[in-house]
Amino acid sequence: MFFLVIMHSGKTNMLEAIFVCAIGKSFRTKNEKELIHLNQNELTIEIEYQKSDRDGKIKYEISDKKNIFLNGIKIKKLSELLGNIHIVLFTPDDINILKGGPAERRKFLDIMIGQLRPNYVYNLNLFLKTLEQRNSYLRQIKLENKNQDLLDIWDEKLADYAQIISQYRKEFIDKISKKIDHIHQEITEGKEKLLIEYVSQCSNKEDYLKLLKQNRNLDIIKGYTTKGIHRDDFRTYINNKEVNIYGSQGQHRTVILSLKLAELNVVYDEMGEYPILLLDDFMSELDEKRRKSFLNHIKDTQVIITCTDKIKVDNLNFNLYYVENGKINFK
Repeated sequence: MFFLVIMHSGKTNMLEAIFVCAIGKSFRTKNEKELIHLNQNELTIEIEYQKSDRDGKIKYEISDKKNIFLNGIKIKKLSELLGNIHIVLFTPDDINILKGGPAERRKFLDIMIGQLRPNYVYNLNLFLKTLEQRNSYLRQIKLENKNQDLLDIWDEKLADYAQIISQYRKEFIDKISKKIDHIHQEITEGKEKLLIEYVSQCSNKEDYLKLLKQNRNLDIIKGYTTKGIHRDDFRTYINNKEVNIYGSQGQHRTVILSLKLAELNVVYDEMGEYPILLLDDFMSELDEKRRKSFLNHIKDTQVIITCTDKIKVDNLNFNLYYVENGKINFK
């Protein structure tokens, strides 16, 4: 196992740089201009990586616009970037995956599935673009009395993309489900049984088309599409009780731990090698028992940990770096 432990100021920037080159966007902000250092006009990140079957180089630039280069060639679509570097990210904010709204859980699924199935991102972007067009036309019907029958065009496209996306999400929830209970029982010493359930309004194209028609008048009144895979969610249960409602703080943290470890194993099953594990000050969130269990599950993984104080990683091979005033020092 290779541990890179980064400490002190600027440490999270290192993880964000890796994440950006793997996913094409930040995990901290939606406004990419915020990645640029104060009083600077541009940003450049370059990463070289090695995999079992190939080496590569990714360059990420932001100035007036964003440009991403893969092995020196500018990519045209984000789906071309995904899958070159596989990562799993842990941050203290991951507790919001359970405590936050469905959007946080969809984001978790989108990042995981997108790395393994770039076609998923392509179809998701088409769905979101079509959804925006349908919503715009709904408002035109309401304000300008446009022809309602033209909604059939948007409905058909929306249902096509929704069916594909829903199938991907169901597939990967099933994969996680097969991993997560075993992992969780190990962490909790068999005291808790963890289940995960996918919740979607789009089981197939025909049913979704019916749902859109049933809710058409409501959609026109509200000016947006009220039903669809953009409302998808998943629920987690400990001993048949929903974690989001009945779970304690400790149970929330343990479920997140199990969820991320399940993700790690799903990526391994898909790719035949473990992803890079990025831990942003996460170890400090765990008690001694959970920490030991966690380390046991990631012993064959390349891990990059950030922390403000040195942590115990006994009997593990690691390199230690200090980040101070934007400079990296090897210790």
